[in-house]
Amino acid sequence: MSDNEFSAMPLVDQPEAPVERRRRAGGRGADRTARRSTGHSKYLNLVNTMTKSTVLSEDALEAIHDASLTILEEIGMDVILPEARQRMKAAGADVTEGTDRVRFDRGLIMEMIASVPPAFTLHARNPIRNVQIGGNNLVFAQIASAPFVADREGGRRAGNQEDFRKLVKLAQSYDIIHTTGGYPVEPIDIHASVRHLDCLSDMVKLTDKAFHCYSLGQQRNIDALEIARIGRGISAEQMEQEPSLFTIINTSSPLRLDGPMLQGIIEMSSRNQVVVVTPFTLAGAMAPVTIAGAVVQQNAEALAGIAFTQMVRKGAPVLYGGFTSNVDMKTGAPAFGTPEYMKAVIAGGQLARKYNIPYRTSNTNASNTLDAQAAYESGFSLWALTQGGGNFIMHSAGWSEGGLTASFEKFILDVDMLQMVAEFLTPLDVSQDALGLDAVRDVGPGGHYFGTAHTLARYETAFYSPILSDWRNFETWTEAGRPTTYDHANRVFKDKLNEYEKPPLDLAIEVELDDFVARRKREGGVATDF
Repeated sequence: MSDNEFSAMPLVDQPEAPVERRRRAGGRGADRTARRSTGHSKYLNLVNTMTKSTVLSEDALEAIHDASLTILEEIGMDVILPEARQRMKAAGADVTEGTDRVRFDRGLIMEMIASVPPAFTLHARNPIRNVQIGGNNLVFAQIASAPFVADREGGRRAGNQEDFRKLVKLAQSYDIIHTTGGYPVEPIDIHASVRHLDCLSDMVKLTDKAFHCYSLGQQRNIDALEIARIGRGISAEQMEQEPSLFTIINTSSPLRLDGPMLQGIIEMSSRNQVVVVTPFTLAGAMAPVTIAGAVVQQNAEALAGIAFTQMVRKGAPVLYGGFTSNVDMKTGAPAFGTPEYMKAVIAGGQLARKYNIPYRTSNTNASNTLDAQAAYESGFSLWALTQGGGNFIMHSAGWSEGGLTASFEKFILDVDMLQMVAEFLTPLDVSQDALGLDAVRDVGPGGHYFGTAHTLARYETAFYSPILSDWRNFETWTEAGRPTTYDHANRVFKDKLNEYEKPPLDLAIEVELDDFVARRKREGGVATDF
């Protein structure tokens, strides 16, 4: 059933949330006022201390590493920017004159990537929103770059500024969403020449979290860097010491780096800002049909891009990005949350750890609506990226239809799942008090624990309270109109938007930001051919 079909259905009465699902002090819905006053949330900084899963033996890992370097040495990459080829040549790469082809000696690649910082801080305008990237840290970013947006009433529609702002507000509203990921939906009602100015200005005003800029030409990068600097109220020199902006650099698989992406690396890495190099290698389409072959190509492309960041500036922060999945061989459509995707995610984590580089991956699914497929494909994605050691997770909340649609209801479902992941990763308390021997002594054989002091002291915060799970019995649920997860998610996102509070922003910063945006608009923004 499509989203449009859902939008045509009569809505059941929306009941109050079951008592089991209401907020608890100290839990996922801790009192907003208390949280503001303490500046603390249990979901701000996540650490994954679980033993990482592997799908590759040491020999297999080395075989993929070696094959990737063979590709870079023998086949090379097409590098479609003269300035980038010149920088690569100066660093020791083999540039074939008169062509875009560049080949890289394996020793050069390994020398370059050795200077990548294994961990760093991405700074937000609100210091409590700073995120640690690398090591065992786990950072969740909102969906990015969807051309369409959907909710049950409005159905699937083209991206627009109103929905863009709503999704950004939702990202601000949940601490489990640590950064925005880009434009959650592309607002095509803003002309492309000035779209980045309006959108990034909104990022500063509507959130106090770190954000992303698109590498779509030099001037957009320069504007984004200035907006990020103004938003934090710091000097260019301080920003260069404190990475405050990130960009995703996608290779143009197979084996190409295009001009805007390369220019983005130059502008961002030269100023010590964060670059996430991510090949888009779909097995059977833009990469070999075998997962091993696709991961080999992913690794080659990622290493080439990462090495280039270090040719621009040694020590510049960069992430190893993996986005290898398969396609439906009957239709050619991308498939996500598959067993193949899970293997590729875990293999990518093994490679990133081999190189001691922070690892980016994604929460994905290919469902066209909020259904069981959306949940189980995202569930498999989250299992793989958690067990695989992902550090920075793109598209964590809201991804639907293989990334073509940002769904309001899916955003809420994902937030619930992300919070469950966070709770699962919380180390098990085995203190003497948690072992509960006194409670066992009090109750003895044949009793119950509902009224013990041990239970009464903990019952409000003992367990995670889901946002969407409906734990009423069948009769009560039926009397309430048999609401589904879709119903609950639809109600919750609207409630959350009604509760949204704009984060404080210094008036002088807001004035400076508005003046900058207005001036750049008067100058025409970035020239386009339409």
